[in-house]
Amino acid sequence: MINQPPPEEQPGMPSWLAQKAAAQRMNEPSPEKQPHEQTRETPPAPARFVVAVGSGKGGVGKSTVSLNLALALAEGGKAVGLLDADLYGPNIPLMVGLTRKEWTGDWTLARRGKQQTIQPVERYGLTIMSAGFLLGEDQPMTLDALLLRALLTQLVRHVAWGKPDYLIIDLPPGTADLQQNLLRDLTLSGVVLVVTPQDVAHLDGKKALQHYRRANVPILGAIENMSGFLCPHCGQSIDIFARVPDARAIWTMGIEKLGAIPLDPLVSQSGDGARPLLIAHPRSPQADAFRQIARQLQAKLEAGGQ
Repeated sequence: MINQPPPEEQPGMPSWLAQKAAAQRMNEPSPEKQPHEQTRETPPAPARFVVAVGSGKGGVGKSTVSLNLALALAEGGKAVGLLDADLYGPNIPLMVGLTRKEWTGDWTLARRGKQQTIQPVERYGLTIMSAGFLLGEDQPMTLDALLLRALLTQLVRHVAWGKPDYLIIDLPPGTADLQQNLLRDLTLSGVVLVVTPQDVAHLDGKKALQHYRRANVPILGAIENMSGFLCPHCGQSIDIFARVPDARAIWTMGIEKLGAIPLDPLVSQSGDGARPLLIAHPRSPQADAFRQIARQLQAKLEAGGQ
C-alpha cells in the first residue's frame, strides 16, 4: 500500500489552507463520538439571515436562482451577500463578468491584524465571494475533501461580509460532504430547493429535502425553474418538459411552492452575458417572478416564522 502524505503536506498547497486543514485534522471527531455529541461553540452567523439555495441534481439553474434572488432582495433595499459555495463548478463569476482568464496559484489573503481576511467583490449592489475568483476560468478545483472543507470554512467565516441582512449561499448540487460540512459549521436560517419540471429533478429534489429535514434545517420552500415557455405571440404557457405526475412531485412531501420561473432564452443569455436577468431585463415576467419569491422569503424570515 502506498502511503499518501496528509493533505497539509501536499505540494503546492497555500500555507494558510494547509494550516487550516491540519487544525481540522486534529479536531476530527472519533468514530465513538458523533458530531451531535460535540460541545464546540458555534461562531456568530455572518449575516442576520443565512439562506442556502440547494438542489438534488445539477443543471436546474440553481446559480441563476441564487443570483437573481439576491438581486431582488438588494433591489428592495436590503444589504445582501452572495456566496458561491459550489467549489467544483463555481459559475457566479461568469454570471457577473468577473472571471480570471489565466490559471493562478495565488491564494494570498489580505491580513487584518492577526486574522486573515478575504476581501469580497462588490458587483450590482451585492457583496460576492466565490472560489472562482481564486481560479482561472477553466482551471479545475483539485483539492481533496479535507482541504475543500477548509476552503469552504474560510469562504464562510473569513470573508469581510460586513454583516449583511441576508447571505445567500449557492450550494453544490446533491447531499455529499460539502453540504454536510456546511450544516455542521453554520446555522442556516433556512434552505430553498430548486427543481425543474422533470421527473428526475423532483426525484433528486426529494432526496435533498429529506437530507435537510434530517439535519433540522428549516425548509423555506421550493422553486420550479424553467416552468413552461411563455409564447411571445399569444402569451400562452407551453410545457417544454413533460409534466411530473402529481404522485411523484416534490410538492406531495409538504413543501411549499414559492413560485415558478418561466423558461425563456433571456434568462440564460443574461447569465452568459455577465448581466443578470434583473439587471438586463428588469421588466420581464421572469424578473417579476424572482421579485415575488424574494418578497415571500423576506416575509417568512423577518416574521420569525422560520
